[in-house]
Amino acid sequence: MAVNQGLKIAVIGGGSSYTPELVEGFILHYKELPVRELWLVDIEAGLHKLNIVGALAKRMVEKSGLPIEVYLTTDRREAIAGADFVSTQIRVGMLDARARDESIPLKYGVIGQETTGPGGMLKALRTIPVILGICRDIEELAPDAWLLNFTNPAGMVTEAVLRYSKVKSIGLCNAPIGLIKQVSAKYNAAPDRIYAEFVGLNHLHWITRIDVEGEDKLDDMLADTAGYSAKNVPAREWNPEFLQSLHALPSYYLKYFYMTDAMLEEQQASASKGENRAEVVKRVEEELFEIYGNLELSEKPKQLEQRGWAFYSEAAVNLMRSLYNGTNDIQTLNVANRGILDFLPDDASIEVNCVVTKTGPLPLPLTKIPPMAKGLIHAVKTYEQLAIDAAVTGDRSLAIQALAHHPLVPSVEVAIAMLDEMLEANKEYLPAFFGQEPTSVPALYFPRS
Repeated sequence: MAVNQGLKIAVIGGGSSYTPELVEGFILHYKELPVRELWLVDIEAGLHKLNIVGALAKRMVEKSGLPIEVYLTTDRREAIAGADFVSTQIRVGMLDARARDESIPLKYGVIGQETTGPGGMLKALRTIPVILGICRDIEELAPDAWLLNFTNPAGMVTEAVLRYSKVKSIGLCNAPIGLIKQVSAKYNAAPDRIYAEFVGLNHLHWITRIDVEGEDKLDDMLADTAGYSAKNVPAREWNPEFLQSLHALPSYYLKYFYMTDAMLEEQQASASKGENRAEVVKRVEEELFEIYGNLELSEKPKQLEQRGWAFYSEAAVNLMRSLYNGTNDIQTLNVANRGILDFLPDDASIEVNCVVTKTGPLPLPLTKIPPMAKGLIHAVKTYEQLAIDAAVTGDRSLAIQALAHHPLVPSVEVAIAMLDEMLEANKEYLPAFFGQEPTSVPALYFPRS
């Protein structure tokens, strides 16, 4: 497309409570990313939220004075046609499905979390067929578009797209940019003066070096055992002796693997009080949409920053801007392995630093790979690849193998019993597992909450 025509961007799951942050990013960076049309897409069941968020988006654009047209639609194909970027931020089954993902495993003494363990697998089984349906539309209607996936489990979804479609796709998570922000604040240094090396998978990464203005600050960061956490993961401190011996900073999601008993106990205590994460998010989202509905509001409200997905718009807009302009800067992305981790298949999705060129991200070679992390990375990737194939085929035997080989699942018997209950609880979203044609599945998407 000609540069002066501006860009068409489609956001699938546009009724999400996060959309105002994305709109703010487009407004702030309009000079480097000239958006002409912003299409916010949802389904009939999400139309109420789409209308509220969309009206706020229009007020934000009007206040900015920029020539951006905002369209609200339930016609996904119309939104995708001719798009330059398609962003996916969906939650199939909405927060009720998340609540089941979190609660059912706890009955079996297993971690219940929306992206890690059995909950993450069921989220993948529901989501991957829907995303691949979106990819078929992109292949037909916008073959040159980039698909930027924020939908969790982001690494698995990205790998499914890489393996089962022809779409140019990149997975993105807010955790890496969050770490850079934390380091920037700690040392009062500009983000572009910081280099952090990420090694591993989405929600399963280790930071093996942190350079600030050319100085190694990894030991400093390892000493702050409570600092590196997130709103959606309980804030238990790391064992200092363990961190020093590991000599790498683990992702906060690794607490589910390194502190399984304590994290499980915390989850079960919260569940007994009706305080699982899904319930908390429901309450926050209700408050946000009440605020969004205020016709006097024409900017992103501060309350949105209380959610566990901070810096989403910054990560999204940074990536679009870099692809559009060919800035060749470094970002941490989910991309195909292609030999970077020599113990994983080439088509495995990994989360590593990449140089973002106009033709796509180029993963950078790694300077340090913790040898003790290789086994866990390989085990979780084996589970992920089995689960991806199960999602695409509806093959129960693959799902059993995936769950039985997940490091957080204690036995085959528990894996099978838990799988049966979780499949049944998600029956309406998993037609392929119940002998039905998945003709209606691509229409089943909801905004990520």
